[in-house]
Amino acid sequence: MNLEVSAADQFTAQRHFIGTITPSGNTVVERVTLGVTRCLPLVSAHFSRTPVFGSKDPSPDAYAIDGLLAAARLLAHAAPQVLLWNGSKGATIGIAHDRALIDAVQAETGITTTTSILGLVAVLAKTGISRCAVVTPYSESGHRNTIACLEREGIHCVADANSGLSDNLSYASVSAARISAMVRQVAAVKPQAVLCLCTNFPAAVVAAPMEAELGIPVFDSTALGVWHALQLCGADTRAAAPAWGSLFLQTL
Repeated sequence: MNLEVSAADQFTAQRHFIGTITPSGNTVVERVTLGVTRCLPLVSAHFSRTPVFGSKDPSPDAYAIDGLLAAARLLAHAAPQVLLWNGSKGATIGIAHDRALIDAVQAETGITTTTSILGLVAVLAKTGISRCAVVTPYSESGHRNTIACLEREGIHCVADANSGLSDNLSYASVSAARISAMVRQVAAVKPQAVLCLCTNFPAAVVAAPMEAELGIPVFDSTALGVWHALQLCGADTRAAAPAWGSLFLQTL
């Protein structure tokens, strides 16, 4: 008897639909999302983009809401259960901006909405974690702005490391070996968790092996967005944990 599942069966089995808005200069979000959903055959992922690219942000202290709403409207045509802004800017400009963004998207589309940084807030609340080490690919000024923002939000940063980059596309070029080295560096002070922030930073791929090596959670912002969207649509994410880390064992 042929035990293989046919393409038709795989297609019709999908019952959880998530729509993701990604920055236009990002090459990580779709790859990580599709990597996670390959472990979760009941999930179907769909994407739209909004302009975020280069080294100069034309709206450094707020969201460019028109572009985000336009991307959300297009995704809403497919009627996903959840919409996700998988960008990490809220960790630099303040989480209140993310809350205002989801209110605006939900008012526009009628669809439950979240962001990667609201996923971070959710998992820290669930686990009771407040002492974190932070790893980013950002320039020194961008990195320091992120640390200061997290501190204002009650997330205490006990150690940090960054790659010193400023162009959005370059963040995706940081190697897994370099990210792992930074995670090891900050883990030496024994934080409750390591946070890897920037959704064009491919830290999600090292989360599981670093957790196995270090014995502490490693939460990546791209994976956080995927996890929170899946939680909100009722998907069981546990099968993704071996490849993508302990985050996917958490439930809301």
